[in-house]
Amino acid sequence: MGKRVAVVLAGCGVFDGSEIHEASAVLVHLSRGGAEVKIFAPNIEQKDVVNHLKGSPAEEKRNVLVESARLARGNIQDLAELKASEFDAVIFPGGFGVAKNLCSWAVDGKNCTVNEHVNSTLQAFHSAKKPIGLCCISPVLAAKVFPGCEVTVGQDKNVDGRFPDAETASAIAELGCKHVCKNVNESHVDKANKIVTTCAFMCKAPMHEIFDGIGTMVQEVLKLA
Repeated sequence: MGKRVAVVLAGCGVFDGSEIHEASAVLVHLSRGGAEVKIFAPNIEQKDVVNHLKGSPAEEKRNVLVESARLARGNIQDLAELKASEFDAVIFPGGFGVAKNLCSWAVDGKNCTVNEHVNSTLQAFHSAKKPIGLCCISPVLAAKVFPGCEVTVGQDKNVDGRFPDAETASAIAELGCKHVCKNVNESHVDKANKIVTTCAFMCKAPMHEIFDGIGTMVQEVLKLA
């Protein structure tokens, strides 16, 4: 029987929601792994809305659950309804929506607050010793909620200009966590906490390398589940 995996989204679109290619990669690799998937998102207003064509703020309001439903093809539930007891693992794709809607990292950095339902979901899976997968910027959620854990967001230096957000690794270390440097096609497994992370679009890399890296994260999550 396939593993039951919850996927938590943060909207739809890299600049104000979930990164679409990351979310799709997660779902494709879970499908390939025979997992039974249900998708969730918090029923809250987005912090902001970005015109992705112009890269500038838009004067409108959008709801994270409603926007995430675009990615879920309408088959989605309010994150408040997620019960860890009904799943074997949970995965959070990345995108700036994670840092804006699921927590306040985009504004507050390491001093951020985490959405109450996101926090309770992470705590529930961790307490039940069930694996948590995170990619791109979403490993900061684990760093904030689980001091002392190990995660990767790629490299801690901007190697060859491929890691423009390398300072995130320093902020993670300041939270008392261990940042582990990994290439884009790799993931890191914190065996003690059952947390699996990969950098995805935190690295400027060809799409297939990002896709493959997410694949290693999903595979490790399914192994641990």
